[in-house]
Amino acid sequence: MNQKIRKAVIPAAGFGTRFLPQTKALPKEMLPIVDKPVIQYVVEEIVASGLEDIVIVTGAMKRAIEDHFDTPNADLVRNLEAGGKLELLEQTKKISEMANFIYVRQKGAYGNGTPVLAAESVIENEPFAVLWGDEFIYSTPPRLSQMIKVYEEYGGIVISGVRIEKKEDLKRYGIADITPVKDKVFKINSIIEKPSPEEAPSNLATHGAYILPPEIFGALKNVQPGKGGEIWLVDAINLLKDQGVPVYAVEIENGKYYDTGNKLEYMKTVVELALQHPDINGEFKQFLKDLDLDS
Repeated sequence: MNQKIRKAVIPAAGFGTRFLPQTKALPKEMLPIVDKPVIQYVVEEIVASGLEDIVIVTGAMKRAIEDHFDTPNADLVRNLEAGGKLELLEQTKKISEMANFIYVRQKGAYGNGTPVLAAESVIENEPFAVLWGDEFIYSTPPRLSQMIKVYEEYGGIVISGVRIEKKEDLKRYGIADITPVKDKVFKINSIIEKPSPEEAPSNLATHGAYILPPEIFGALKNVQPGKGGEIWLVDAINLLKDQGVPVYAVEIENGKYYDTGNKLEYMKTVVELALQHPDINGEFKQFLKDLDLDS
């Protein structure tokens, strides 16, 4: 019986340089998708998957994340009550009640493995989930719950998988060399971080969400800086794999991947979700139809 997954880590310490100057003071994880910040979609997925403890790893200029998931301040509550905006007040209060939020400051070398290592003292000796704070997947059932189901059956390390349709986009992701296990589940032989299209062993990108054993912390301490002089999570995963820890990819069913890590993909996400938003979808769709896109 594999140990129950109880905690999730959201790395949110990056500088957001692709969105400067907007991210000079605003965390990229707080960029709005219509009326919710990106990171709230990630938190909602974790909660919908049955987890209650969420560790958010932050850095400088990230106070807005803590404020967002905190109890609304008294002035805001009074303002909404006075205006009769009780439904909006209820929605705002629920944000802080979704989960138990724990905040840790990132220290150490740059790279996506460093914020995971920063959470070691909170995670202690148990398996846990990791989801990036600037991208998310809409799926039924939630992506993380699909991954937990595979973990409960196979153990080891489990990574979410998304098929990349455009060959030229393979260089943006960690691409897996895989062997099928059963429908939508694959054994990962290796992961190549951001390969050229010619080097890519498949079109299955393994990224975005992970279930990791506590041994990942020792592996992160032992890996050498990789591409760009950074500490890469994938290098630590490969180290555990070489030590005999099985690594699986789950191709997420009924899912749509939303990458908000660069300007173009962020704008695509905003437009697509605005077209689904019950308050504005009709008028927004008409607005887009009326645009003169040939001028």
